[in-house]
Amino acid sequence: MTITAERKAEVIKDNAQGEGDTGSPEVQIAILTERIVNLTEHFKTHAKDNHSRRGLLMMVNNRRSLLDYLKKKDAARYTALIGKLGLRK
Repeated sequence: MTITAERKAEVIKDNAQGEGDTGSPEVQIAILTERIVNLTEHFKTHAKDNHSRRGLLMMVNNRRSLLDYLKKKDAARYTALIGKLGLRK
């Protein structure tokens, strides 16, 4: 359900704005997206895991908030990111 350190480092490297960037909205959104995808796969086999479902909903809401912030600050970066990650809206 969690992402490995290697996969997290790869996601950070792919979405970082500069060297050592781990806190930009793009990086945070990409990490959340990776975790959301993993949890979605988990629920295909564990449909009644409601405790993890609550965590999934919190992650989705957090990602949505970060996407709204990015859209408000820089629409070009927002559209580039949702195209890169394959998100709707």
